[in-house]
Amino acid sequence: MSGKRYLVTGGAGYVGGAVAAHLLEAGHRVTVLDDLSTGFAEGVPEGAEFVRGRVQDAARVLDPSYDAVLHFAAFSQVGESVADPEKYWRNNVGGSMDLLAAMRGAGVRRLVFSSTAATYGEPSSVPITEDAPTAPTSPYGASKLAVDHMIAGECAAHGLAAVSLRYFNVAGAHGRFGERHDPESHLIPLVLQVALGRREAISVYGDDYPTPDGTCVRDYIHVSDLAEAHLLAVEKAVPGEHLVCNLGNGAGFSVREVIDTVRKVTGHPVPEVVAPRRGGDPAALVASADRARERLGWKPARTDLAAIVADAWDFARQCEDRRRG
Repeated sequence: MSGKRYLVTGGAGYVGGAVAAHLLEAGHRVTVLDDLSTGFAEGVPEGAEFVRGRVQDAARVLDPSYDAVLHFAAFSQVGESVADPEKYWRNNVGGSMDLLAAMRGAGVRRLVFSSTAATYGEPSSVPITEDAPTAPTSPYGASKLAVDHMIAGECAAHGLAAVSLRYFNVAGAHGRFGERHDPESHLIPLVLQVALGRREAISVYGDDYPTPDGTCVRDYIHVSDLAEAHLLAVEKAVPGEHLVCNLGNGAGFSVREVIDTVRKVTGHPVPEVVAPRRGGDPAALVASADRARERLGWKPARTDLAAIVADAWDFARQCEDRRRG
């Protein structure tokens, strides 16, 4: 598949930028389509063509020379989606519908979609398989599930080859491609902000869950492992089939394990404050990635939490140095 041409929507963001970089490193040509509403211009990897625009603008970019689309352009804040659901339906669902139409018009028949474990809602059992009931608890998760259904219909009706990758908690960094959101809501970068002195303490939302240390357990996957799964998926997509695969390391780490690991990796004290549970936070979310192993030949290689945190710490310090100027 070397020398293929790919469109990466949302390629100036955390995951999209890392995937675009991996595609370039594998010898492919990449066009990034991003409106920079949540991404960063410096997040576009060197060597990629950059088109500033929304996913709804894909029709003016795509032509038959493209081999596939990797679709990351979506709003992804759960809380915001509850407060402003129409924003999520309009962009995540409406934009994806426009993208599928543009692909059909240009004759581009291969798609990898950045889906999410939020499609499952609160699981009845763990590890979570792709056959688990889908009952999203937020408009964000519902919007992603709607796009999965839309893609399935496109595959059945028009022969699209598509893979939806549902990930759990993406972490770490691939060089200068790391995690930064405004506002930040993800645990590892929040704890690193405490280590940097930008926050006084980290809040632990509940320490009485039925887990070994009483705090929530989550499945963390390194962004480089995630990117490699996308490269495999774009190669393994089958015309007329919509394949859904979970991505995770298959083991969970608790909130307190993450905090302790940050202390060890950074050498900084990280004060913590126990706060009340948040509504809708399941005790444990861990993926079964057996299908990704079987169908894509994918296996995560960077499963050590300390290594994941170390990469994220390097990136956080780079950002802090730039911020201080």
